[in-house]
Formats: sequence, structure tokens, C-alpha cells
Amino acid sequence: MPSGKSSRAQPAESPRMSRTARAGLQFPVSKVTRTMRRLRLAERIGSGAPVYLAAVLEYLAAEVLELAGNACRDNGKKRIIPRHVQLAVRNDEELNKLLAHVTISQGGVLPNIHAVLLPKNSKAARKVKDQGQ
Repeated sequence: MPSGKSSRAQPAESPRMSRTARAGLQFPVSKVTRTMRRLRLAERIGSGAPVYLAAVLEYLAAEVLELAGNACRDNGKKRIIPRHVQLAVRNDEELNKLLAHVTISQGGVLPNIHAVLLPKNSKAARKVKDQGQ
């Protein structure tokens, strides 16, 4: 054996796959890993933690984008703007709780008129007045 390799048959090399592809995600696992290390979140970081975090971030982004797309369509537009993200987040109970202390630039506020400021129904007021006499 002049080459120094063993006589056993080596299995064919499988094509290299990124951790993102192996996990079936769109968010980059390696960038999440690098960020976790750079932020020094812990002394040691397991191999599954960045995959899990990337999956959670991808899910949250997909949820916000889906709701913002619905708000966009409801307003008759084709492009999502910060106003649509604001409407999507503030109308969803769980996302509103998660992003309670977040300000979305150019998002505006939810349309809301206090009940006291609304005009009284004139027909109902006349009926009550007529019944009292």
C-alpha cells in the first residue's frame, strides 16, 4: 500500500450542505452562531442553540410579514410599508404583547375614537325624551 490509505472501501462523499439547508431554514444559522459568540451570551454555545434561535426568528418574521401583507391588501396596496407592520402588530394580541415597548418608525397609531366623543344617536334620544313626558 504505497499511498498510505487503508484497503477498505471509502463511502462516496456526500455533497456539503450548510447548517441552514440541513435545518430547512431561510435564516442563516452561521450568522446567528457568529452573533451569539460575538455577544458573549454564554461561555459555551451548543450546536443546536443557533439552529433553534434561527428557526424562532424565521417564524416571527414570517408571522409579522403575513399579517402585514394582509393589512396591506386590506388597504388596497401592493407594497408593505411601516404603517402596515404597525397595524399588523398592534391588532395581534400576542405580537402586541411581545413588542409592547417597541416604536415602529413611520407606523402611526391605531385608529381609535373614544366612546365619549362620539355623537349621541338623535333618534334614540328623542324616544327616551318622548317616553319621559
